[in-house]
Amino acid sequence: MSGPDTLSAGPNVVAGREISRIDYVGEAIDQLVTIEARNMGMPHNVLRPIYEAARTLAGGRPISAVCAERLAAALKPGDTVLMLTGAGYAPTMPKGEDDGPPGAASLARALYKGLGAVPVFVVEACHAEPLVASSQAAGLMVKELRHARDRRLGAALAVAPTAQGEVAGWVERLFADTRPRAVISTERLGPGRDGIIYSATAIPFSGPGSTLEHDAIDIAPLVAEAARRGVLTIGIGDHGNEIGFGAVRDAVAAAMPKGGKLCDTTITDLVVPAMMSNWGCYGIEAALACLLETPSLLHSPAQEERIIRACLAAGGVEAMFSSTEFSVDGLDGETSMAVVQFLGNIVRKSVEAGTTGLAH
Repeated sequence: MSGPDTLSAGPNVVAGREISRIDYVGEAIDQLVTIEARNMGMPHNVLRPIYEAARTLAGGRPISAVCAERLAAALKPGDTVLMLTGAGYAPTMPKGEDDGPPGAASLARALYKGLGAVPVFVVEACHAEPLVASSQAAGLMVKELRHARDRRLGAALAVAPTAQGEVAGWVERLFADTRPRAVISTERLGPGRDGIIYSATAIPFSGPGSTLEHDAIDIAPLVAEAARRGVLTIGIGDHGNEIGFGAVRDAVAAAMPKGGKLCDTTITDLVVPAMMSNWGCYGIEAALACLLETPSLLHSPAQEERIIRACLAAGGVEAMFSSTEFSVDGLDGETSMAVVQFLGNIVRKSVEAGTTGLAH
């Protein structure tokens, strides 16, 4: 028997059961956002084993589909969702990189428009300008929390402390102020087993061996507090040193060079590995658009260009070459635009499932 969200043709039967529409679409989304196209000088051929471990964590189903369902169940109109991002520091990337803010902004827009949620971006001060620029380019204003929440005027911004010793008190105050129902972290680095935050090649970004002008601040305690309170947590990343990948630590340690050292220790309910963190956000965004049968919930390729360019203009930097060129993680900006176009087609075709066409 076919349910309302179940495809109805023989080719969509696997192991004797029909695939739900969200899982069918989720399979395509997951395949697309995990395509690996990396500089051979960087860790490569690592996404597949990490993805498989993350998929097991998601119950063996497509991760994008599960994330969309869990967010839709957790967030009601007016509920707050914390969106953590921000990677890259002085001297090479003083305002961070352009992987992270565009994804956070695009997914926040979808949660705002699709579920009525109130996104609160959580960043360090150095990452704020590219994030705000990305959000506004996505069409989502960034206001004071009281205006964003009480007047439905978009998203809000919370800035992390500049001293690690102030984080615990800040986390407590932030939860009291926002009362989040979900916490999503994308391209936000977390601590390894030794408490040090590392780059994707195990360069220390905190501690005595740090190569930065100022240590990266560890805001992973915010995610740990969410888990303690039973709040849904999702971690999105591309190398395993990002918040959330502690949930698939063994896979990161086995797949990534120096993975046992650099892997984050923070555990989230769901983990989304992707070619770049932006794409992981877009995958969830697309799955939510499918779930809600609203293709326009996914931003367009033209919007994608505006968002990336706004991030770059505000000081975000392409991380692979520390460049201001229209690119993300070494891939032309047009590549991200094409991914958004492809995701849009996947979603639109899923919504057209009830229509008829020429028989072949």
